[in-house]
Amino acid sequence: MENNPPKKNSRLHISKGKTVKSNINKAFKPKQVEQLSLQEFINGIRSSNRVVLSQAITLIESRQEKHQILAQKIIEKCLPYSGNSLRIGLTGTPGVGKSTFINGFGKVILNNGENLAVLAIDPSSQTTKGSILGDKTRMEELTIEPKVFIRPSPANDSLGGVARKTRETIILCEAAGYNNIIIETVGVGQSETAVHSMVDFFLLLLLPNSGDELQGIKRGIMEMADLIAINKADGEGIEAAKLTSKQYKNALHLLPAKHSGWTAKAEICSALNNTGLDKIWSSIKNYHKTTIDNGFFAQNRKQQAKYWLEESVSQQLKTLFFQNPEIKKEYTKIEKNVIEGDLSPFTAGKLLLELFKKQTD
Repeated sequence: MENNPPKKNSRLHISKGKTVKSNINKAFKPKQVEQLSLQEFINGIRSSNRVVLSQAITLIESRQEKHQILAQKIIEKCLPYSGNSLRIGLTGTPGVGKSTFINGFGKVILNNGENLAVLAIDPSSQTTKGSILGDKTRMEELTIEPKVFIRPSPANDSLGGVARKTRETIILCEAAGYNNIIIETVGVGQSETAVHSMVDFFLLLLLPNSGDELQGIKRGIMEMADLIAINKADGEGIEAAKLTSKQYKNALHLLPAKHSGWTAKAEICSALNNTGLDKIWSSIKNYHKTTIDNGFFAQNRKQQAKYWLEESVSQQLKTLFFQNPEIKKEYTKIEKNVIEGDLSPFTAGKLLLELFKKQTD
């Protein structure tokens, strides 16, 4: 009887004393981010492949140089396909229910035949630099929708709780065909200038009975808001929400007129009961039409591009400064002198800049 050779294990086989993975395993092994080519990224993004889009955003958020090089190439290729969305900034006081609001508001957008990308900026611990990234779990109904892309990102030390590369992420989402993008920030209390400088419409979410806190809310945030929504207007909170809305309407009338030609509004809503959300969406669409018709929409986008050019230069100069070998060598010593009061921070800064200029001349 002829002896048949033993069959090779479908997973592994032995070759010259070495364990080698079979071709079957290789076929089913998922591609790593680094293994996707530039064209594969572009094709995936343009076809609204959410897995590829997520991988591209991971590259953008990475601090590794090789990732940054590829990320910038992806952004440049996607740029011609961007700019066609309505960008909505959302901020609000802690506990106001921003994620619950987005979950309900997102369904309103979908019911109007449109799609949505949500960039949820999650608070980061200043001690551990970690973040909970729990927003996605509070948007359960949206996460299963094929026309919705949700990306939670850690805020880290970015200005106003806006993730370091959020603006670039917006470009990729637009290239993927998302025509509505919500950027959810950490909340009132930090500077909101960064998010305001990358969105078309700024929505401030507040709680009932927050009228007494009117003095505590920064005037700048009030001036940036295109609409103030008093959430949790349900149950016993309805009357309180109406009163709070009236107080904010009165406050908005005292602010200077907006360059957009739009008059800011104050509305009430309940994300829990899905009431008032249609009215907010209608106001946003009216704002969109008004600002397109009067030319402000396009002009504002140009001003934002200029702002982010300046921000990009500032960030890159800062990186170059702190990566300079001589600066690294002298910084700790000069910093110690400042801490001990032997040198003023301004003089120290001037000394370090003069040292940096010598290195770059």
